[in-house]
Amino acid sequence: MPELPEVEVSRQGLLPLLRGQRILGAVVRTPRLRHEIPPDLASRLTGLRLDGILRRGKYLLLDCESSARGGWIILHLGMSGSLRLVPPETPPRKHDHVDLVFGQSVLRLRDPRRFGAVLWHAGGDVESHPLLAALGVEPLSEGFSGDWLYAATRRRRVAIKPLLMDSHLLVGVGNIYAAESLFRAGISPLRTADRISLARYRRLVTAIRATLEAAIAAGGSSVRDYVHSDGGAGCFQLSCAVYDRAGQPCPACAGEVRTIRQSGRSTFYCPRCQR
Repeated sequence: MPELPEVEVSRQGLLPLLRGQRILGAVVRTPRLRHEIPPDLASRLTGLRLDGILRRGKYLLLDCESSARGGWIILHLGMSGSLRLVPPETPPRKHDHVDLVFGQSVLRLRDPRRFGAVLWHAGGDVESHPLLAALGVEPLSEGFSGDWLYAATRRRRVAIKPLLMDSHLLVGVGNIYAAESLFRAGISPLRTADRISLARYRRLVTAIRATLEAAIAAGGSSVRDYVHSDGGAGCFQLSCAVYDRAGQPCPACAGEVRTIRQSGRSTFYCPRCQR
């Protein structure tokens, strides 16, 4: 599933190419993905200028003259989605569900599993939308600190790794990035959140920031379907210390990397380095 780094890479790649351009139309080839796509999306968008692209968690927020007569496209890539900029004459393929048509290019959403979302929010206050209002703290924001995470977990008697993936607490830290961050911080994914000291939480926050920034610099992780807007692939997964390396030697101590199941997901860790 595309997580914060993959969505941020998409945002950074699209913004300089599309900002300031007029939307000439929209083509919707399916009535719904995870949610119903507004049937009047094309008429709402046609003629609006794209003023910017923001990110909130794993959502891309396309500012279509929201400060004046327009609003926002709220876009989620789901489990298998990707955005591509293609020439207008490029024929759609089987899973190409939505096009936003600009002058020299088309922004095309491909989503084989149809768990993505394309929604419209009229007006300027996009963060009031129900899908965004309940989201937690951005891990690359100033508000994310070891002191905040320590205070937020004092009564959370759950394992730290699935808690890091709880979007109501913290947004965008998916399975790969939670595992790699805990390894960098030397914290076991099995340790309960209320049994981690303030000093270790400060170290964990530093590790989360470093992991996400490294992933963004590497173009994200292309494990299955995710590709960049230009068709390229991310390569962060090639440098992972523990993720998907069960049975292999730990790069720090040469002990065996192990895997367990937590909340239905595979967790990879080094029992020697992480306590």
